[in-house]
This record gives sequence, C-alpha cells and structure tokens, in this order.
Amino acid sequence: MHRILSGIRPTGDIHLGNYLGAVRNWVEMQHLSQQNLFCIVDLHALTTLQDTDNLADHTRTVAAAYIASGIDPNKSAIFAQSHVPYHAELGWILGCFAPLGWLNRMTQFKEKAGKHKELACLGLYAYPVLMAADILLYKASHVPVGEDQKQHLELARDLAGAFNHRFNSDLFPVPEPIIQGPATRVMSLRDGTSKMSKSDISEYSRINLMDTPDMIVQKIRKAKTDMEPLPETVEGLENRPEAQNLVNIFAAISGISAADICARFAGSNFAPFKQELADHLIEKIAPVGTQMRHLLKETSELDKVLAAGADVANKLAATHMVEIRSVIGLLQER
Repeated sequence: MHRILSGIRPTGDIHLGNYLGAVRNWVEMQHLSQQNLFCIVDLHALTTLQDTDNLADHTRTVAAAYIASGIDPNKSAIFAQSHVPYHAELGWILGCFAPLGWLNRMTQFKEKAGKHKELACLGLYAYPVLMAADILLYKASHVPVGEDQKQHLELARDLAGAFNHRFNSDLFPVPEPIIQGPATRVMSLRDGTSKMSKSDISEYSRINLMDTPDMIVQKIRKAKTDMEPLPETVEGLENRPEAQNLVNIFAAISGISAADICARFAGSNFAPFKQELADHLIEKIAPVGTQMRHLLKETSELDKVLAAGADVANKLAATHMVEIRSVIGLLQER
C-alpha cells in the first residue's frame, strides 16, 4: 500500500465500535504502508454537532485514543482536519464538479436529515464531497472505512474518475477501500439493529475506551439479549441481532472464531458468556483507557503531536494543490 488515509469525527467519547471497526486495524496497517495519515475530522463534526464548546477537547481525546491504541506518531501523521486548510479548498473545487444526482443518492443524508430535510444544513448534504476531498487531497491509495462509509468512498472514486476524464489527466488515483475484521459494524448493546453510536442517549448502549473495568462489566452484564440459549452454530444466530452482535464482539476482541465461540457456549445462558466477554474487553480496552487518561493530563504533548502531523499533511497537500490548480486553470500564486 502506498498511502493510507482515514479519520474519526470528534463528536464524543471514542467507543468500542471505533476501536474494533477502525483504530485497531489502522495500528496493524501503519506497518504495511509507505505513508500513513490519520485525521481527526473536526470540520465534519460541525455538520451535526449542536454544542461546539467541547470540540477542541474531543479532538485531543481522539488523538489520545489513536496513540494509546498503538498508532505511532513517528510512523503516522496524526492531525486535525481544520489545521490543513486545503481540505476545504479542494472540497469546494470537487463540489463544482459533483452532479446533484450523485449527491441525492447518498443514503446517510436522508437518514440524518430525517423528515425535515429543508432544515438540514448544506454541510450535511455536501459532507460526502468534503470526505472525497480528504482522500483525494493526499492521493491516498487505500482508505480503511466502515460499512456505513462505503457509499461515500464510492463517490470519491467516481469523482476521481470524472475529474481525471474531464481534464484528460491521471491526477487522482482511484482509492481502494479496506474493510477488515469480524466486527466492522459494531451494534448497540441496547439494540442489535442499530449501530453503536456516540450520540445514543444511553451510556449502556456502548463501551467507551475510557470506561473503567467495573463500568465494562456492568455494561456487558446489562447488554440486551433474548430468552434463547446460545446456539451451537453461527447459523443459529440469524434473526437474533443482540446475540449475534455480542458473539461478533467476542470474536473480534478475543481472536476466537464465532464458530468456536458458539460451539463452546452452545446451550448455555448468557451469564458465563458475558463474564468471559467482559474479561476479554477489560484485558484489551482498559490499558488503552489508562494511557488515554495519562495523555490527556498533559495536553501540550498531544498538541505537539497534532502540530507535527499537520506540518507533514500541509506540505504534502500544498504540493498536490499546485498540481490541481494548474490542471483546472486557476492562476497560481507567485
């Protein structure tokens, strides 16, 4: 892999879904790529964030989660999206070439805007174009994404191809998605049909990376299940969303296959299963939370990491923006 780019929105506590579906995989990928760019996409956060008072703190918290999980600032650039102004510039440029028909197909806008689309902000509607700019700005070859972002990455691929065709160039490589692991879409602990989310009003819907061991045990103990015992096979989890979600989380955090988990706990109620799941989560998650709390005690060090990452990103982006401006005919600064 030539260059990897991905990011997380700083809209609340980083949770187990972010870790299993994204950050943990990035830790492994950083050793396989020539260059790694891991962004905290704070401009994207503005599309749905009602209270911006804590945005800076949340940005540092995401940076702390990256580092505590094993992303090495010496191998990977960690930076805030807003510290690289070229994201917004390229977002505007790509927006001028993005057909409305393509944007109207984006299902996430429909889901988040709900029945009151006329009250939704332009940023929420144009969000996928800015995401495409995030990727294409650095000519990223591979982009780790969750299942819910696949459609947006397809738009980035379409925009790259359309731009190259329009200007008869090969300026933008068409980025490849990377979707890994048995828990790429971790669901709520209270509703197995809904994605685990920072915005859920129930703290018991998610495991946060800074939860204490006691909190992890309590949340797993209260996680919703059904009345049936655990099945003998993975096929027996069909139409049992809460049970399937917990088995997937167990498999992802432990490295044990879902089939082996079912065989081991077949016919059992959920109590012993939940206890062992909590033990695995404490083993893997609690050290991350401890390190995050340590990093957040001295934010000046985090700010240095973000500044160094932004310096790397700005230099790379500036070079590419010269090429982009030239291709589309903008007058260059001297």
